[in-house]
Amino acid sequence: MRRTRARGAAGAAVVLAVAAGFTFVAVGVDMPRISGIEELPLPGGADLGGRPVEITAEFRDVLSLVPQSAVKFNDVAVGRVAEVRLAEDGWTARVTMRVNGDVRLPEDPYARIEQSSLLGEKYVQLVAPPKRRPARTPAAFAGGAAEPGGADIPLSRTNRNPEVEEVLGALSMLLNGGGVSQLKTITKELNKALSGNEPEVRSMLRRVEKLVKNLDGHRKDITDALDGVNRLASTLSSRRKQIGTTLTGLSPGIEVLSKQRGQLMRMLGSLDDLSDVAVETVEKTKDDFVADLRALAPALRGLADAGRDLPDSLQVLFTYPFTDEVLRGVKGDYLNVYLDMTAVPGTQIVPPVEETPVPPVLTDPAAAASGALPPVALPPVADAGAQGTDNSAVGNGSSQQPGDRASQRRQEGEG
Repeated sequence: MRRTRARGAAGAAVVLAVAAGFTFVAVGVDMPRISGIEELPLPGGADLGGRPVEITAEFRDVLSLVPQSAVKFNDVAVGRVAEVRLAEDGWTARVTMRVNGDVRLPEDPYARIEQSSLLGEKYVQLVAPPKRRPARTPAAFAGGAAEPGGADIPLSRTNRNPEVEEVLGALSMLLNGGGVSQLKTITKELNKALSGNEPEVRSMLRRVEKLVKNLDGHRKDITDALDGVNRLASTLSSRRKQIGTTLTGLSPGIEVLSKQRGQLMRMLGSLDDLSDVAVETVEKTKDDFVADLRALAPALRGLADAGRDLPDSLQVLFTYPFTDEVLRGVKGDYLNVYLDMTAVPGTQIVPPVEETPVPPVLTDPAAAASGALPPVALPPVADAGAQGTDNSAVGNGSSQQPGDRASQRRQEGEG
């Protein structure tokens, strides 16, 4: 019954269409031209308003997208596809969309081909960019400068969702040729390996956790070390030529070491034997050596107690047989023994250069006033105390005591 009614309704629609055509022909009105059924607007489509705007987008693959498909923004229909054709480069598809001019779209939007359901129709979804920019109307958007290629939405901002066939094919490849079939074997082997070793596994996990925490605590040090290695690698890379020259120069030395490897091995063996002998000797003489050190302790302690007395007593070695202190208390002419030192014949002795002090000039006032006597320079008089302590005369083999030297100076003064 329902099929009969449907056929009757369809037949009535055809009759009405034919009658309307004859009516337009009879009246002389031009009939609307329809090149295909895809140009008929679908029921429930988007309202384009009174001033729709065309926007073009370039896709690498449009799947089964056809004209009159919906164009959505935020899952709301705002237009429809007007044309799908091959782009000028011959490798991409260009989609022309008609969008309501009153809808505010984001600047530089993205376009993606999606599917309404598992077996539903394809449509174009306009998506805002990752960083939202001020929205503008399609009229202002279409009036802006298009990117190279002529499309308002270039290929870099278009994409498509995977097809159901592609998802099922990838899943089939994973299940048949992947490692899913080996999960049972992997699980079984893990159970065998971990069965009965739970305490060890827990201990290992604790150690791993401690290691990870320690590494995280020294993260800065590790980063600094890596930076240092990077700087070292850069330095070595910049000095590659010098390193190559050094390695080339080391080649003869390495060759000599290679030839003398046997001797080096024998030397190392001898050193090993020597170390054994040294160890054995030390072990055997250890007690005696310790006893010697303990016996030496009193002598060292006595030297330490002597203090400054020991250096003072060494003065005797330089004034034999009596010291300077003895000479001050003994009156006489000859007491100590003095040594004359003569150079080998032919030796040239260069005396040190000393500055001669200028003697003071003494002038008689009366003679200087009369002009009879010129100024006379007298030699300086030596200090008696300084000569009295000098007991190192060389060349006469004797030493005079302080008393005799003073009397001699008095006689010279009287003369």
